[in-house]
Amino acid sequence: MTQDATTPAATRTEELPGRTKNLLLALLAFAITFWAWNLVAPLGVQYTAEMGLNPTQASLLIATPVLVGSLGRILTGAFTDRFGGRLMFTILTAASAVPVVLVALAGVWGSYALMLAFGFLLGIAGTTFAIGIPFVNAWYEPAKRGFATGLFGAGMGGTALSAFFTPRMVAWFGYVPTHLIMAGALLVVALIVWLFMRDSPRWKPNTAPVAPKLAAASKLAVTWQMAFLYAVTFGGFVAFSTYLPTYLKEVYGYDLADAGARTAGFAIAAVIARPIGGWLSDRIGPATVLSISLGGAAVMAVVIALKPPPELAAGTAFVLMALALGLGTGAVFTWVAQRAPAEKVGTVTGIVGAAGGLGGYFPPLVMGATYNAETHSYTIGLGLLCLTALVALGFTIFLARRGQRPAS
Repeated sequence: MTQDATTPAATRTEELPGRTKNLLLALLAFAITFWAWNLVAPLGVQYTAEMGLNPTQASLLIATPVLVGSLGRILTGAFTDRFGGRLMFTILTAASAVPVVLVALAGVWGSYALMLAFGFLLGIAGTTFAIGIPFVNAWYEPAKRGFATGLFGAGMGGTALSAFFTPRMVAWFGYVPTHLIMAGALLVVALIVWLFMRDSPRWKPNTAPVAPKLAAASKLAVTWQMAFLYAVTFGGFVAFSTYLPTYLKEVYGYDLADAGARTAGFAIAAVIARPIGGWLSDRIGPATVLSISLGGAAVMAVVIALKPPPELAAGTAFVLMALALGLGTGAVFTWVAQRAPAEKVGTVTGIVGAAGGLGGYFPPLVMGATYNAETHSYTIGLGLLCLTALVALGFTIFLARRGQRPAS
């Protein structure tokens, strides 16, 4: 193959040395920041009891960090195109330590208002997703980007780590020490990233002003097509990961630790499915994988609404839902990697990632607002999830039958 003048050092199909190390470092940074991003949700039951919150207030508390973690990805993706993944990972991983400590103080003071404010700031930890996709994308050739970005996306398993370990660490070490340990871990990982991570030799900084870049990305059809699909798949994952401890307490009566352990199992299943979704998309196409994902999510929403008995039936239902959503998240960013212009991958990722996060922001609010305390039922919220998944399935089939991938 003849190397063109615009391709630095290596051709577009060569394997770059060091790519596995950099992928794993990105995965590490993503996982630890996602753990931090999800610090509030596993303790939601505790906050509800200590602050005397009603279901709507508890839902808002849980959902607030998701908001900034979503919208912040728009700017984070654009800045990654300009400054590179190494610098952006270092800055945001280190910066996330500050709101972690502030959240601890708000909990000690028992202030709901401060918890909302500091939880809002904690959302910056959720923006790192928009760094990793363009960073990893630049290290891998097109035929392997689906699996690579899917493996990076498995860092969303940080929510599983948080769900399982955060309540236990509070029991072992205490509330404030748990948050200080997390803040210290973020600073250590930031240092490791700065010392050992490198941007791909294929990456070139896009020095155009941010506002025009965002405007250009917003004009791409692929941006909004994938934003909608990611809002359903990743948004569904985020919603379940953040609200499931509360759901399991209200519906099945689990305590904080047991609910956290089961939420961790849900997140792990989705984490395993994400790289599989990317790998399958490389081979059979993202539309096919997304169709399986969305159809499965719609069916499982109905099954969960019927409140299957614990442990085997309910556990199986939640695991299957997690697998369905995980496959979909991997498929969406295979599509993004295939179709978005290389110099705009970060910006497109930021917008699509923001849509995914926002997709996880509203469902907990809906679940809290539609909760039936008399029957301990979330039927309306789960019914809306089923309907949304079916609409997204129809849209995916529509794109596939037009004989095209999302147009750029």
